Amino acid sequence: MSMELERLGTRVAGCRACPRLVEWRERVAAQRRAAYADQAYWGLPVPGFGDPAAHLVVLGLAPAAHGANRTGRMFTGDRSGQFLYAALHRTGFANQPTSLHRSDGLCLRDCWVTAAVRCAPPANKPTPAERDRCAPFLDTELALLPVRVILALGAFAWDAAVRALGPVRPKPRFGHAAEIRLGEVTLLGSYHVSQQNTFTGKLTPAMLDAVLHRARDLLGS
Repeated sequence: MSMELERLGTRVAGCRACPRLVEWRERVAAQRRAAYADQAYWGLPVPGFGDPAAHLVVLGLAPAAHGANRTGRMFTGDRSGQFLYAALHRTGFANQPTSLHRSDGLCLRDCWVTAAVRCAPPANKPTPAERDRCAPFLDTELALLPVRVILALGAFAWDAAVRALGPVRPKPRFGHAAEIRLGEVTLLGSYHVSQQNTFTGKLTPAMLDAVLHRARDLLGS
């Protein structure tokens, strides 16, 4: 990892700017879920993860309370992450299809995974003020990475990407497989990899693979 991204990760992990999020993430880490009662939770803001030379950035909403808030790595340790990393593996962006903990050997190729908000929020719903306090972290990541494509998972991430790349008027509408060029970066949309979407079939593996293959086409690889 580049020194600048490593320093950014340290700043992210040390952030205490949002009292509601600090209280929630630490309470979840202390109380734990029964299935993980023997595990030490991360319980801090979660830095981005991946290839420091990545041209593709996958942008989510926020860490899951018992996923990344537990493991300390984005989309790691929950079913949403399993769905995402399996797709990244099938499309050549990840060396393995599973994502269990920070030391499981997962490596990303030409891909960086991050989120618009870095702390697990109650009910997975950050406030606008919390979103705005986190925005400079994403801005810095995008400045440090040679990003050419952003894949936004869900409308919240799509709006965060538009803000980071904007201003854009009129605001482009989110949709699955939506695509828009914003300066030097192409923004792609996908339904979020939440269980609500994947268990109901709103988002299938084939649908996510298709968007990731489109990202590959745009990257020329």
